Amino acid sequence: MIDTPSLSTICEAKYRLLGVIHRTPLVTSHSFPLGSHGELRFKAENLQVTGAFKIRGAFNKVAQLAAQANSGVVTASSGNHGQAVAWAARYHHMSAHVVVPLTAPKSKVAAAKAYGATVEYCGTTSQERLDRAQEFAQDRGYQFVPPYDDVSVMSGQGTIGLEIIEDWPEVDMVLVPIGGGGLISGIATAIKSIRPDIAVVGIEAMGAAKAWQSRQQGFRVVLDHTDTIADGIKTLGLGLMTYPIVEKNVDRLLTVSEESIAEAVRWLLTRPKLVVEPSGATTMAAILSYPEMFQDKNVVAVLSGGNLDPEVLSAILSES
Repeated sequence: MIDTPSLSTICEAKYRLLGVIHRTPLVTSHSFPLGSHGELRFKAENLQVTGAFKIRGAFNKVAQLAAQANSGVVTASSGNHGQAVAWAARYHHMSAHVVVPLTAPKSKVAAAKAYGATVEYCGTTSQERLDRAQEFAQDRGYQFVPPYDDVSVMSGQGTIGLEIIEDWPEVDMVLVPIGGGGLISGIATAIKSIRPDIAVVGIEAMGAAKAWQSRQQGFRVVLDHTDTIADGIKTLGLGLMTYPIVEKNVDRLLTVSEESIAEAVRWLLTRPKLVVEPSGATTMAAILSYPEMFQDKNVVAVLSGGNLDPEVLSAILSES
């Protein structure tokens, strides 16, 4: 049984996604020079179908379940993955049920419902909603679509890595937000399989630094709680599958403060005119926080999503 993504599974996902999702652009930034020889570009997954990268993995997984004639899917999500599963299920004429935390942004819940999903609130932690979604799957005979710990899901996210290399072979470094680790596991697998010289750097909020702490401790750390405005990366721990992939393929881990995340959201909105949610803006927050690290490098910052809740945006702008 395959328990890790590979270049082969990522390429299969690429063709499964053709004509379904957007090949998002690499947006060049002229507002933040990286020395005399470096350049910054944004992989604008905030412009993706459903507003986030999650559609890549969700569609890849649901498409395979649809081929097996399964009638319904269920997932656990803080928002973006739930929207993506709902969209993919509707595309394949399947039912979808999404378990979200009590703190889920209203706009993300509304979007999942608009795509045809039923939504259930459960607890505040990632583990609570994962447990409930798996219970629902067993009770109703639905198929569970994991948010990150799944080969098909990670392989779908890995198509971002393929696109980055194809569109900008001169890239030196790729910055990726880390939640449960599915996004960075897929991207890092793709990049290291083709261009091991390209550095992959994972970015976390200080209030949800499970990957950083895991690397410091030498084992997979599960946090007691998280505290960050970046709701999409508030996962308590890396997945059992994603943790070893991160350890193997991610060159460096950085943490960013809440203040820098808010500053990055404002900067992206006012300079390159990109609407990016806090989770997606963590990569720009890292560039703002550690500018010397990226001097004279060709850097891609993955902007993982743009589903920015109006209330959150208003609070961030009022702080400026």
